[in-house]
Amino acid sequence: MPTPATYIVLGLGNILHSDDGIGPQAIGRLRNDSRVPEDVGLIEGGTLGLELLTYIWDCSYLVVLDAVDAGQPPGTLVRMSSQELQTLPGKGSVHQLGVADLLVALRILANRTPEVVLLGVQPASIEWGTELSPAVAAVLPALADAAIAEVCHRPHTQAEMTT
Repeated sequence: MPTPATYIVLGLGNILHSDDGIGPQAIGRLRNDSRVPEDVGLIEGGTLGLELLTYIWDCSYLVVLDAVDAGQPPGTLVRMSSQELQTLPGKGSVHQLGVADLLVALRILANRTPEVVLLGVQPASIEWGTELSPAVAAVLPALADAAIAEVCHRPHTQAEMTT
């Protein structure tokens, strides 16, 4: 198990379901990016769900990267704050139940409740396949840039999180 980090970027998704793999692919990209601060933990969470709790237990700021069905054109980037995630039952992440369960467990069981931001990309396809669709592949650099911006502009206040 990796050393707990205060700031964590967590990439979720199934790399065998095309655009659903955007989160893990973004983490791979971030691992090779010198702009990521050394104290930021990068976790490729795949589809582990509640098993990820031990990895994010002590974080104070969590950035989740995932495919998000926001009803937008494929490749659209979406940012949701902690408050917005709580008001979207049945929507949000393609793995909404896993993300929702993880956040609830974190609120109830963890040492502290982290600020959470979901950075997502509207998928074009979540069918079997290991390649991102052209629309989603085109925004992979922008998703990585957005994650870096989130962890580099800390600490965040609740007012900033509602934008």
